[in-house]
Amino acid sequence: MSMPTSPANGWSPRAGYRRSAYPAVAPGPVGAAGAPLPAEWTPQIAPERRRGRIATIVLTVLGGLGLLAMFVVIYLSAMESSRLAGQLTWIAVALALIPLLIVLATVWWIDRWEPEPPAVLVAAFLWGAGVAAVISLVVSTSATLLVASSTGSPSGAQFFSAVVSAPIVEESTKALGILIVFLVWRRTFNGPVDGIVYACVIAEGFAFAENILYFVRSTSTIDLLITFVMRGVLSPFAHPTFTACTGLAIGASARMRSSQAWVWMTPLGLACAIVLHAFWNGVIWSREDIGQAFILYAMIEVPVFIAWGGVVVWLRWSERMTMRARLYDYHRAGWYSPAEITMLTTGSGRAAARRWARGRGPRASSAMKAFLKASSALAQLRQQALDGHAEADFAAQEATLLDRMSSSRRVFTGQA
Repeated sequence: MSMPTSPANGWSPRAGYRRSAYPAVAPGPVGAAGAPLPAEWTPQIAPERRRGRIATIVLTVLGGLGLLAMFVVIYLSAMESSRLAGQLTWIAVALALIPLLIVLATVWWIDRWEPEPPAVLVAAFLWGAGVAAVISLVVSTSATLLVASSTGSPSGAQFFSAVVSAPIVEESTKALGILIVFLVWRRTFNGPVDGIVYACVIAEGFAFAENILYFVRSTSTIDLLITFVMRGVLSPFAHPTFTACTGLAIGASARMRSSQAWVWMTPLGLACAIVLHAFWNGVIWSREDIGQAFILYAMIEVPVFIAWGGVVVWLRWSERMTMRARLYDYHRAGWYSPAEITMLTTGSGRAAARRWARGRGPRASSAMKAFLKASSALAQLRQQALDGHAEADFAAQEATLLDRMSSSRRVFTGQA
């Protein structure tokens, strides 16, 4: 790995810059390669990566087993609804894939600036589709049977399940998944946008499994069509919207000075998620006919979804502006030009850079991708430090990313 050499231009800290929070930016450009890291840095990186790999495997296995259990329940439910259980199950899966793809495409758009690790996203999805779905199914079904036997009112028990037990249990299990991701991969979980991304992935995993179950329980083709329209067409973002409240709160805690802020932020977000979920279920439950359901949906739920969409767009813009500010820290130390920062912090600029690099061959294209990724990670790392969460190996991480970024630049500009 190469280490920084003397600057052409000295470091000029911005107003309010706190040197005590993290080291000043090392002057650029990166110099001679091969300088070893201090020995005391290296032991602090491996344990966290090993812990992350183990956690990814454990969550993926648990989620996979849970999803397998859900498919057993789904198949048994399909057998009760139709003698063509296999065909009905595949139809239900195909229908459930439609809202799933819509939501995942939206998550990809939200997460473009600083993509989360794919393996962690898969583990998060399986937590929602497997672990959260199974726990919620068992607890909610048990609660419904208990209330029905205690009150002698099946309809009252179903109302209790829809408006009370389901929102509490479902949002709690999904929130647990977000919290696990935050605590295990805290180094890459650094803001509200990350919280919303993981919340949406977990929630959509849950919705995917739940939608299949609802579809196979349909009693007729018309019933199946109505269920699909209500769940897959009109409200594909229902579960992601509820759980995003928790994700937003946990993500916001990552930007706070206190490392324990998640302790009080998580319950606040979870409470909002439960209330919003209960309100949605109450509105659906209170309908007298399908026409009234559409009216209530248009008057109440659509404005809620639009408002949440506005919040997400604003947070995404804010993340881009934060990235630009942190990269300008490095610009002042000689690492980036203003034109590079404009390219890195605009969607059109990134797209143009990738097209230009592809025109120079596979090696340049690969180097440009590495340059974009390293620059995003560098801005993220520095913002974490500014928020007061610099790791002990901050300097080692920063030197690695600066070296990777500079090396990639030399390749796609034809200097290496």
